[in-house]
Amino acid sequence: MTAPSGTPRPNAAREQPAADGSAPPPPKPWRTEGLPAGKAPEKRPRWVTAAVWMAVYLAFFGVLTLQDRVSGPQAVPYTEFKSQVAAKNVGEVFARGDSIQGALKKAAPRPGEQGGTYQQFTTERPTFAGDDLLEELAGGGATVRATPIVQHRGFLANLLISSAPLLLLVAFYVWMFRRQQGAMAGGLFGGRKQTRVDPETIRVTFDDVAGIDEVEAEINEVVDFLRDPGKYQRLGARAPKGVLLAGAPGTGKTLLARATAGEAKVPFFSASASEFIEMIVGVGASRVRELFAEARKVAPAIVFIDEIDTIGRARGGARAIGGHDEREQTLNQILTEMDGFSGHEGVVVLAATNRPDVLDPALLRPGRFDRQVIVHAPDHKGRVQILQVHTRKVPLSGDVDLEQLASATPGMTGADLANLVNEAALRAARRGETAVSQRDLTDALEKVQLGTARKVVIPEAERRRTAYHEAGHALLGMLQPGADPVRKVSIVPRGRALGVTLSTPESDRYGYDANYLRGRIIGALGGMAAEQEVFGVVTTGAESDLEMVTRIARSMVGRWGMSERIGTLSVLPSEGDPRMAGVSEALLNAVDEEIRRITDECYAEARRLLRENRGKLDAIVARLLERESLDEPEIYDAAGIARPSSAPAPVIEGAARP
Repeated sequence: MTAPSGTPRPNAAREQPAADGSAPPPPKPWRTEGLPAGKAPEKRPRWVTAAVWMAVYLAFFGVLTLQDRVSGPQAVPYTEFKSQVAAKNVGEVFARGDSIQGALKKAAPRPGEQGGTYQQFTTERPTFAGDDLLEELAGGGATVRATPIVQHRGFLANLLISSAPLLLLVAFYVWMFRRQQGAMAGGLFGGRKQTRVDPETIRVTFDDVAGIDEVEAEINEVVDFLRDPGKYQRLGARAPKGVLLAGAPGTGKTLLARATAGEAKVPFFSASASEFIEMIVGVGASRVRELFAEARKVAPAIVFIDEIDTIGRARGGARAIGGHDEREQTLNQILTEMDGFSGHEGVVVLAATNRPDVLDPALLRPGRFDRQVIVHAPDHKGRVQILQVHTRKVPLSGDVDLEQLASATPGMTGADLANLVNEAALRAARRGETAVSQRDLTDALEKVQLGTARKVVIPEAERRRTAYHEAGHALLGMLQPGADPVRKVSIVPRGRALGVTLSTPESDRYGYDANYLRGRIIGALGGMAAEQEVFGVVTTGAESDLEMVTRIARSMVGRWGMSERIGTLSVLPSEGDPRMAGVSEALLNAVDEEIRRITDECYAEARRLLRENRGKLDAIVARLLERESLDEPEIYDAAGIARPSSAPAPVIEGAARP
């Protein structure tokens, strides 16, 4: 592969920093993979070296102590010493006060039950002894000396052994001090040379990415340029300097960035934008400079910055702190590195965010992030492909139907589907099965969508009220024209809810009209309407339903122009106070009145439908109280309603209890 102009020579990319004994640089806030081979292995941590030296010292000290005990003079009783004097077996004697050391002419057996022999000895002469020891020794031919018979270690050896622990402690504090200095130098004020990490053995490629074919096609140009830049340079083209991946959490943005680097077979540097931010101003900018410097050394390379909206928010405005805060300095440095005087030939920047609307315009202009790729949740075909990828290493039984599972999971992202497969595998393992069955996948889907079942004892009166609540949701969902088929109704407590009604579409749908949304509101109010019709009360079980109803009605009136009184106006922004955008109080009051009108009309319609179909409602309740959970065929059979052939978008309604 021909390196682009401005890329350092290959040999320079493989040069190693000099081993000057200095403290290693602090850990950098990014990960690397796929760096070229031939890099020096990672240095052994200093604490390992210190531990080795400590073990050597302890072994040396132990050997000397054992040697002193084995070959040194043996302590013997004074009576034993007198018996050896009487036997004229004492050859040499050294005395200092009442302490006597000496050596025998011939080795003698140790006194008592110790066993073995001794030749050098030490003993203490009692102060009350009245013998003439010198005369006896002289008579036995012993030599009486004024110097010790056994020569001890010298002064320097004793000093070394006694001071070694103190020296080790001082060395440890020096090492800690130098490490802190390295952290200050590398982390705060710009750093020394980076010690590269060995490449990961497994690289991600496009074979591991599924369900986003249009995004792969969009980003394949970047891969092709990194593989063969000469093909584009001959025509005067340049690679995109940056590609922004925008999409909801879990749609595969990070996986796609890693796959891009794996397909291009180039080094990959990844970091989260929040890891560049520190309390001290200038740290983030220093780390950005160092990251791009490391990427340029091994160019062509890819730098991936996750959650870039952390530091890439628009500058200025009412919430701005000033031009010199840490966040803005870090953003300015990224802007300079991407398209400034320094240049970064051969380095492509990928970034991911789920908030592209808050990014600074300078970051999104051509020359920085040339392309913005929207990563959507997968459609039915994409979900099938994703399930196939995540089940490659999972043994599946013959009854598994991934097409059917994909149809039951509209709106789920790649991360959701990966979690679904993992939950099914865990469930199969707990049951002791050798393969994952369709039942395991269905139970895992139920757990993911509805929550984990709780084992609580509910009074019969409340259980019956919950059954009417959920039956109200289900019946209105079946009666509304064009509504999503009701897939499951349960009065088994799950999560915060005492019961759940699940409706999902037959196929994916991306736009909704006013009639469909009004039907969603009527269905959501079905639980509250059923309790009002049957028991004449309203309970706290409608909390989550009312939240969803309010959200849909507010969007219909204030954002989607579905109210004749408000007209074709977008009154309510996605976030923030609409008054800041110049919306008047009168218009906001009109929006509130329209929201109340729509919800009141839908609630009245829900009560009317339940009154007219009270028999169907009671039939569903009776079956629910008997079975606790009803699947799709059982629900329609209990109500005596024909199942529709098709329908559009998912909704989960639950009876939440405090």
